[in-house]
Amino acid sequence: MRKIVLYILGVLVLGLALWVSYLLISKEKEKRPAPVRQVKTVFVDTVRNAAVPIQVKANGNLVAKERVALFAEVQGVFQGSSNPFKPGQPFRKGEILLRIDASEYQASVQSSKSNLYNLITAAMPDLRLDYPDIYPKWQEYLDSFDVTSRTPDLPEMTSEQERYYINGRNIVTSYYNVRNLEQRLTKYVIRAPFSGVLTEAQVTEGTLVRPGQSLGVFISPRVYELEVAVNKTYSDFLQLGKQVALKNLEGTQSYKGSVSRINAAVNQQSQTVSVFIDVADESLKEGMYLEAIIQGRQEENAIEVPRKLLTEDGELFILRDSILDLAPVDAVFYTDQTVIIRGLENGTIYLSRSVPGAYPGMLVRPYRDTAAQEEISQNIQNP
Repeated sequence: MRKIVLYILGVLVLGLALWVSYLLISKEKEKRPAPVRQVKTVFVDTVRNAAVPIQVKANGNLVAKERVALFAEVQGVFQGSSNPFKPGQPFRKGEILLRIDASEYQASVQSSKSNLYNLITAAMPDLRLDYPDIYPKWQEYLDSFDVTSRTPDLPEMTSEQERYYINGRNIVTSYYNVRNLEQRLTKYVIRAPFSGVLTEAQVTEGTLVRPGQSLGVFISPRVYELEVAVNKTYSDFLQLGKQVALKNLEGTQSYKGSVSRINAAVNQQSQTVSVFIDVADESLKEGMYLEAIIQGRQEENAIEVPRKLLTEDGELFILRDSILDLAPVDAVFYTDQTVIIRGLENGTIYLSRSVPGAYPGMLVRPYRDTAAQEEISQNIQNP
């Protein structure tokens, strides 16, 4: 019975296997769906070679062209000025900016003048006896001598005997000592060298001023100077008197300036040339940040595209029958956003916007990008 049962189970298993095989063979095979090929849509534009103006952009801070840093050369107590010595206070040319107490020093100056007067007075009797022909001019000089006023110039000495006599009496040495003291006395009063505004004030009335101490800064708000650094490659664009367009950081205001100076030396670290631009406007203030746009030459048979479109090898993606390809170009001039290139024929279709993962031979669907080209055109016309 055991063998019979095993035979029956074997027959049943074999039959089941044959039946399953039959079902699998007779069942229709399911067809796999064909893979869908994805085609990216890319923005393109057409090459239209033309004359593209090159603009060199640089920036810097305004500094007053007439600017004086005030320092003390003498010591004393600050007494005051014609107007309050405060930042923003205007002064006219010749008005007193600072007055330092000079009473003690002025007394020593008058003492030296009195000594000179006494030396000349002591020499007058001998002059009258020995040199009667030169006595009148020295008597006239003595009569005009005033201790409280500026010391007058010594009379002109016309002969050797007169020169020896006067020098022997130590009159000339005393005279120049007095003039030196008088010159130093003028340093106790600082006058405005031009009409302007006080921008910094570091002392107040009653402050003890010491020699070499910084007192403030005085500027003229009429003309300002902008120093910009221009790459030496573009230095041939620059010339004295060249008009330069300027604008503020926000781009809301524009100004006109002119190149006043060009440094003859090149900065060894940055390889740039310092250019100084004069600009005058009532709305300008010292320290303002401005951008200068210097017009250069025009590059013929070129186009301007965004810098990010160029590959690391300096190539640009173009379209050949909806297939991407790389074309070598000649980069003429770079700006912070765009690059001027040459080497493409008119009518060539190129990518106007970068495509992630783009490669030569990639199948794409072109879409005309008019907005990008209009933006570049506006940047050229309205820098």
